[in-house]
Amino acid sequence: MTDFTWTDLDKRAVDLAKVLSADAVQKAGSGHPGSPISLAPIAYALYQRFITHDPNDPNWAGRDRFILSGGHASLTQYVQLYFSGYGLTLDDLKKFRTADTRTPGHPEYGLTPGIEMTTGPLGQGLASAVGFAYGQRFERGLLDAEAPAGQSPFDHKVWVICGEGDLQEGVSSEASSLAGGQELGNLTVIFDANHIQIEGDTKIAFDEDVLKRYEAYGWYTDEFSFVQPDGSYKEDVEGFAAVLEKAEQVTDRPKLIKVDTLMAWPTPGKTNDPSAHGSALGDEAVAGLKKELGYDADQSFQIDEEALAHAREVAQRGLEAHKNWDERFQAWRKANPDKAALYDRIHAGKLPEGFDAAIDKAIASFEPGSKVATRKTSGALINAIAEVMPELWGGSADLGGSNNTDIKGAVSFDPKSDGTKQWPEVSIYGRQLHFGVREFAMGAITNGILLGSDTRPFNGTFFQFADYERPSVRLAALMDIPNLYIWTHDSVALGEDGPTHQPIEHLAAMRSIPQMEIVRPADGFETAEAYRYFFEKENTHPTAMVLTRQGVPMLEETKAKAAEGVRKGAYVLVDTDGEPDVLIMATGSEVQHAVAAAKTLAGEGVKARVISVPSLEWFEEQDAEYKEEILPAAVKARVSVEAGLALSWYKYLGSYGKPVSIEQFGLQGSGDENMRDLGITPEHVVEAAKASIAEVQAAR
Repeated sequence: MTDFTWTDLDKRAVDLAKVLSADAVQKAGSGHPGSPISLAPIAYALYQRFITHDPNDPNWAGRDRFILSGGHASLTQYVQLYFSGYGLTLDDLKKFRTADTRTPGHPEYGLTPGIEMTTGPLGQGLASAVGFAYGQRFERGLLDAEAPAGQSPFDHKVWVICGEGDLQEGVSSEASSLAGGQELGNLTVIFDANHIQIEGDTKIAFDEDVLKRYEAYGWYTDEFSFVQPDGSYKEDVEGFAAVLEKAEQVTDRPKLIKVDTLMAWPTPGKTNDPSAHGSALGDEAVAGLKKELGYDADQSFQIDEEALAHAREVAQRGLEAHKNWDERFQAWRKANPDKAALYDRIHAGKLPEGFDAAIDKAIASFEPGSKVATRKTSGALINAIAEVMPELWGGSADLGGSNNTDIKGAVSFDPKSDGTKQWPEVSIYGRQLHFGVREFAMGAITNGILLGSDTRPFNGTFFQFADYERPSVRLAALMDIPNLYIWTHDSVALGEDGPTHQPIEHLAAMRSIPQMEIVRPADGFETAEAYRYFFEKENTHPTAMVLTRQGVPMLEETKAKAAEGVRKGAYVLVDTDGEPDVLIMATGSEVQHAVAAAKTLAGEGVKARVISVPSLEWFEEQDAEYKEEILPAAVKARVSVEAGLALSWYKYLGSYGKPVSIEQFGLQGSGDENMRDLGITPEHVVEAAKASIAEVQAAR
C-alpha cells in the first residue's frame, strides 16, 4: 500500500474505540480493558488500511485472515468489527461477556462474524496462524501454482496481533520455528510489547530479546515504539504504518513487528498499571479517560457519529477489493476449467469420485487370518485415499515411518533449500508434512490449515504423546472442526520402550473431551470403514484413529459386518441363539480376545454375545432402539475389554458388569508379555464373564 495518511477523523475513531472498550468492560464488571485501549490505533490501522477484507461477506475466499492471538483483548477486534460493518451493533458491545452474547470474553469461532478462530489459550492463535499460512500456500499450489507471486486469486495474507503471554507459551515457539523454516512470507505478526501481565512488569519472567530469537528462527523483524525517547507517548500511526509497509516488501520470510505501547494509555492512574490488564478500570478512571479524549464523563457508550461514519467507509473499500478479486477469479476459472472444478468440489467439502472405490480396493487386499497392525492398514488407507483426494495432506511429529503417515511418492512441504538425503524431493507446494518433535504445534497448525483453507490435513504421533498435543485437540473440539489424528502404539503392547511410552489413561482422557470422537478399530476391515465414515460423515467432529503397533488378526467376522457396523459405533460381531447370557464389549486389539473367550464359553454352554465397539461416540449418536438391540437391558451380565482404564465403560457395565482393563502404569517387557501379565487375555475375559453371570444370578 502507499499514500498512508492519518486524519483527524482517524484519530477520533481511535479515541472512540478506546472509550467503547472502557465502557464495555465497566458495564460487564470484568474483562481486560488495558490492551484494547492501547491497541486501538494499531488494530484500526490494520482493519482500515492493511487487511484486505469485505465486511459485507465475512467468508469471502479472497480475504486476508486476521487472528487476535491474545483473545483476552477481544474488544480490540469486536470494536473494529463494529466499526467496519460486520453486523455487530452497539448493543452487542453493551452485552460484552454476558449470556447469549455475540461478544464473549474471548473470541469464539462460529459465533461472531469476522472471527477466524477461537482464541484465549495463549499462544495457540499465533501457532494456528502458522497453519493458516501453510494452508494458503498449499491450496495455491493445488489450484494456481504457476501464477506469479501476488497475482493469484489464492494469494492472501495472514495477520496476527499477539502479546508477551503468547510469546511465553512454548507452542508459539514451536510453530514460529517451523514458520521460519518454511519461509512463510504470507504471515505478519504484530507483537504488542506493553511489558505488563497479571503479575506486573514482564521483566520478572520475560526479559529475553524476542527479536533476536525470531531472527534466529529465520523471521524478518523490526520494531517501533509509541514511547518516545524523552519518555512521552505518541501514537504515531503513520510511523507504525511505514514500518509495516517496509515489512510488506519482504516476501520470503514471516514478519514479526514489535511495537512498544503503554497499556491503557491515556487512562489517568491506570496507564501502564498491571490492574488495567484484567480488571475493570473503575468509574473514576473511565471518567478520566473520557475527559482526556474529549468525551462526556457522565455518558456511557457515547458515539462520535462522524468518526464512526468515516470508519465505516472501509466497507466500500472492501466491496471494491472483492470486485477486483472476482474479476481475477473469473479469469482464472476460464483459463483453468479442471482446476476450477477441483476448487468447486473442495470448497463445497465434497468427496472426489472414486473415493469409495479407493477404499474398496484397499480392503480387497486384506486377507482374513493374517496379522497386521492397524497402524499399517491405516497407512494403506491414507495412501489409497490420497490417490484420489489431492487436498489430503499431512505428516507426523518425527514419527512418519512409525505412524505410517507417509504418503508414498509425495513431495515434502518445504523450501527447496531444505531437502535432505532422506527427503530429497521438496517443494513449497508439497503435501508431505514434517513437524519435528513438536506435537502441540502440529495440532495447532493443522487446526489453522482446516480453518484457513479448503484442504484436509491429518497429523500423527504415538498415543502416549497425544498428551503434548491435547490443548490443541481440545480447541479443535471446542471449534468443532474435523481435524484427523493418527495416534498409534496405543497400549502396553507397545512393549520394550517401557512405561513412559505406554498409554493407560489416554483413551478415557480423550473421550472425556466434548465433541471429540475416538475410534479404536479391531483390524484392517474396521480401520477402512472408520476412514470411510470419517470422511463421509455429515457432522464430522475432530476424530482420532487410535491404532496398534502390534499385529492383530484380520477377522472373518469384521470382514462380513464392518461396513455396516463401524459407522454405528458398536455392533454385534458374534451372536448367540436366543437371549445371550453375557455381553462382551471390546475395542481395538482386544476384540480378538473377546471372540476367543466367547468360543471358550460356548464350549461350556455359556451364550456370549461379542460386541465390537470401535467408537463410543458414534454409538451414542444412535437412537434408543438401536442401542437396545445391541445392548439389551435385560442382559445384566456384561464385560468390557480394553487395554486401558475402565473409566469409559461403567455406564455400559451396569451394576454387575466386570471390566477387563489396566488400572496401573505399564511394564517393562515385550508387548505380549505386558498384555498377559496385566490380564488382557481370553482367559481373563472368560473369568470376568463367569463372575458377572454369578453376581446376576445371586441377585435374583
